[in-house]
Amino acid sequence: MAEIVLGIGSSHGPLLSTPPEQWDLRAKADRENKNHWFRGKTYDYAALLQSRAPGFAHEITVEKRRERFLQCRTALESLGKKFNEVAPDAVVILGNDQREFFNAGLTPAITIYRGAQISNVQHLNEDAPGLNIAEPANSPAEGATYPGATALADHILRSLGDENFDLAQSDGTPSGAPRGGIPHAYGFFYHTILQDQTPPSVPIILNVHFPHNTPKVHRCLELGRALARAIKTFEGFKRVALMASGGLTHFVIDEDFDQKVIAAMKAGDEAALAALPENFFKVGTAEIKNWIPVIAAMNAAGLAYHQIDYVPCYRSEAGTGNAMCFAYWQ
Repeated sequence: MAEIVLGIGSSHGPLLSTPPEQWDLRAKADRENKNHWFRGKTYDYAALLQSRAPGFAHEITVEKRRERFLQCRTALESLGKKFNEVAPDAVVILGNDQREFFNAGLTPAITIYRGAQISNVQHLNEDAPGLNIAEPANSPAEGATYPGATALADHILRSLGDENFDLAQSDGTPSGAPRGGIPHAYGFFYHTILQDQTPPSVPIILNVHFPHNTPKVHRCLELGRALARAIKTFEGFKRVALMASGGLTHFVIDEDFDQKVIAAMKAGDEAALAALPENFFKVGTAEIKNWIPVIAAMNAAGLAYHQIDYVPCYRSEAGTGNAMCFAYWQ
């Protein structure tokens, strides 16, 4: 039987690999955005700035950005060291798709990737310089291929199916996939955190972004508990890790909301997570849902939460940016 020996949660995103002097590349898009989601409502940039007066000008100096960039890079290095120290036999990664793997013609709520190989490639977009500069963090320039854990994926599919989960499955990158490989939520983990030295893995792709079949918080908790049960009954690998990719609040940072999530993780308080308003989980903040199954699985496995760092990386006066969190369970 397999044992869950480690959980890792980490943000991903352009600011983690964009020089802090160039964070304004994304701030320009923030100022042009007419639909910023914040606490269940939408704002244009001017209204967002007004609602958050006096604003965050003191948080976006180059010196502050450099300090927070260094914090993030140090935390990422610590996560990689922790993974190598524990050296699990296999890993299950919870992440999301942003129209990189699936297109609008098909949007499954929960997909288990069961392919024997996992392709990772860079994806450059001439219209998005604030993203292109960070793309080398998601994949080596020449691309990479990692081993899948097909037997474990199939066991998860059967086990969760027996618990009334209706799942999609994928044996490989869909034809015509916009990115041409696994979404960047996974690529960043494979390339930056694990340095392309990845044991066999099972990507689980959640649709946290696109209406109308986004898994609700309570279903994400149920998914985590069911995953823990499935892994414990698998006879192929002995030591398995789970990883959560994404979050915390963005593109409008909400430190109060983040601290509620972190407090619930520390306490293993699933009721507190289930009570969080669904309409707060919009745009990038929805990636917190990638963490929720891992939280529930870690609670089931009896592993303790250890926070490496929480770093709110602001990039505009209105408080846009990405709140980064780095943690593990052991």
